[in-house]
Amino acid sequence: MHEIFAAIAAWITRTVETGGYVGIGGLTLLENLFPPIPSELILPVAGFLVGSGQLSFIWVVVASTLGSLVGALMLYGLGAWMGEERLRTFVKKHGRWFALSESDLDQAKGWFDRHGGLAVFIGRLVPSIRSLISIPAGIARMSLLPFVLYTTAGSAFWNALLVGSGWVLGGQWERIKPYLSILEYGSLALIAAGLVWWFMGRKGRERRARDNAAVEA
Repeated sequence: MHEIFAAIAAWITRTVETGGYVGIGGLTLLENLFPPIPSELILPVAGFLVGSGQLSFIWVVVASTLGSLVGALMLYGLGAWMGEERLRTFVKKHGRWFALSESDLDQAKGWFDRHGGLAVFIGRLVPSIRSLISIPAGIARMSLLPFVLYTTAGSAFWNALLVGSGWVLGGQWERIKPYLSILEYGSLALIAAGLVWWFMGRKGRERRARDNAAVEA
């Protein structure tokens, strides 16, 4: 397993170094379609090159987010085209070639069923369902504009975290792997705090509107 990881890491490093922004966009697209290619390796390498002055932070985030969006749209289209039953049949027969199981689909579908469109944004921050969340969105025929906006925002946020981490760690970018769960839960905590703030503000506005209406009456 260590040899496979090392080989993938070496290939990713060569692709990022030689392909630049195009290579980064292509790798993040593939990462969405083929989960064994991890963004947790791609983007810290790019961050190291940002720190050494070979690449621009902004353009790395733009390229990686564009690749993520194109990959997500392809999976959205797959879900919309195949539907749940046909997709499950395909996963049963061929899912092992894509490191994909029915339980993975169930997890992504559960997120989407519980959170609706917002699950697309939140899901982009959770490695285990980041790519797969696009499939139930496609099956449900979620409106395309919100899907694109949520996917772009979530992908840009997560990609920027990984690129920035590689930038800070420099040549020791591989050290980021043990801390990914901290990044993941930290991101979700920030989102949860933002949702609570928005919800409380909304409730306050509704209460003030009711009070004003009562006074006027």
